[in-house]
Order: sequence, then structure tokens, then C-alpha cells
Amino acid sequence: VTIGAGGGTGSGAGYIVAEVARELGILVVGVATKPFSFEGEKRRQNAEWAITQLGRHVDTLITIPNDRLLQTIDRRTPLLETFKIADDVLRQGVQGISELITEHGLINLDFADVRAIMSNAGSALMGIGRASGDNRAVLAAQQAIESPLIEVSIDGAKGVLFNVTGGYDMSMSEIQEAAEIITNAVSPDANIIFGATLKADLEDELIITVIATGFDSAYFHAQSVADKRNDDAEKPPVTEETVGAIDMNLDHSEAATIFAEEKSDDIWSQPNDDDDESDTPAFLRRRKKHKKSHDKED
Repeated sequence: VTIGAGGGTGSGAGYIVAEVARELGILVVGVATKPFSFEGEKRRQNAEWAITQLGRHVDTLITIPNDRLLQTIDRRTPLLETFKIADDVLRQGVQGISELITEHGLINLDFADVRAIMSNAGSALMGIGRASGDNRAVLAAQQAIESPLIEVSIDGAKGVLFNVTGGYDMSMSEIQEAAEIITNAVSPDANIIFGATLKADLEDELIITVIATGFDSAYFHAQSVADKRNDDAEKPPVTEETVGAIDMNLDHSEAATIFAEEKSDDIWSQPNDDDDESDTPAFLRRRKKHKKSHDKED
């Protein structure tokens, strides 16, 4: 579920889509961009709210602050082009995750691998590094884990999934070099899964996609449990006493006063030609019995 947080569509509908998908047992990954500072405080507050709501209903949440885009683009880049770059970052995030599964690889990653890393994983880091020439594996790996677009440091990640994509000249030693840089940056106990893909059109370039998760998985799990408890608390069970209280309160309502002032107000004393009261609402039957018993006492 990808959103540009702060606006109306993504902020209002994103977390609802995620909630429905999660209830259906679908692995849900959220990718959200935060607005630029110049878009105003109100939009920033809306974005924070939207990201919080989205985070409660996804397995993994990747946030990308648009302000950090300014560190990667030329100062003279036109405004519209800047927004296009922000959208392209979202595309890279979604494409980078999906291609880990859909692209046929020399060492394949499948959906089970992605689920193992991302299920109930909390905040995530997603980075893509590209390099060519000598030492390309090291450079691409460093770019992937040190991307200025990523707010969360890779330090302490409990789950890491990375894929190395290169041409037919890619060597096993290059994969090893990239893996060492990535594994040295995360927890020694991290669950690490990797894949390798060959593409003929990548003659001298190496692309490394890294997804690191598990930074606050305990918090996300606790938050999920707390949200469920709050939902249950907001829905008290309907009891006979509750219904009875509603019935008795009708005597004090405006509707009851108007009803009593009508000409045919003495419906309780009217003869009942049909013993079958199945068509009569339950609360009217109870009030009728209550009225009769009260009249007998008088």
C-alpha cells in the first residue's frame, strides 16, 4: 500500500485498504512519503497521523521523507520535476520489493522468504544501490544501506533480505563482498536471506536491493494487541438489561411525548384480536405488559 502522506486520498484511504487486506490474511507492506517542509505544518501533521494509522495495519512500514530528496537532486531542479522524483522513489520501493519475487534469478527468492522477513516486522529500511567499474559490489552495497532517503538506520535490524542483480560478468566474490558489508551492519542474530539475478542488459553495472526489518517489531506487535483490546472495549456486549434501559428511557424521550399526545394514544387498552404478536416489536410487547401490570396494581 503506497501513499503520499499529508494529502486527502492516501491519508484517508491508505490505512483502510491496509486494514481490509490484513484481515484477509494478506502480507501488507506500507510505503509512505512524507511531505516537503515547505508544504506547511498542517500537511506535516496530517502526514504524521496518516503514517501512524497506516503503521497499525501493515506488517512492514517503509517511510521516505521528501526533504531528503533535496540531498540527492540539483538545487535548480524545477518544482514539478522534484515531485516526479518523489513519486519515482515510491516506484523504486514497490518495484524493488516485487521484483525480489517476480524476477527469475540465479538464486531465487520466493514469497515465503519475503513473508519471513516482513511479517509483523514494524519499521523497515529499503535501499537500492547501483555502481559500475572496479569495486562496484562494495560501492553498491554501501549505497543501499546508507541511502539519504532512509530515516531508519540499518543498525540493529533483525531481518535482512537483499538481492544482487548484475550482468553475466558478475562473480561469486562480488556477491560475497556485498554480503559482508550488509551483514556487518546488522545484528549478529539477524535472519538474512539473499538472492542473485542475472540480466543481460547490465553489462558493467551492479544493482543491490536491501530490505532490513525488525527494528521495532515488538512495539508493532504490542500496538496490534492494544488496538484489538481498544476495539473490543469500544463494543460492549448487548444484554437484556441494556435493552430494558433503552425501553424505559423511551418514556422520557421527545418521541414518547409526541406519541402520547396523539388521539389514539391508548393503544395498550385496545383489544387484541390476534394472539400472535410475532409482528409486534419486542420493546412494544414489553411496554404493553408493563402497562397492564401497572394498571392492575392501581
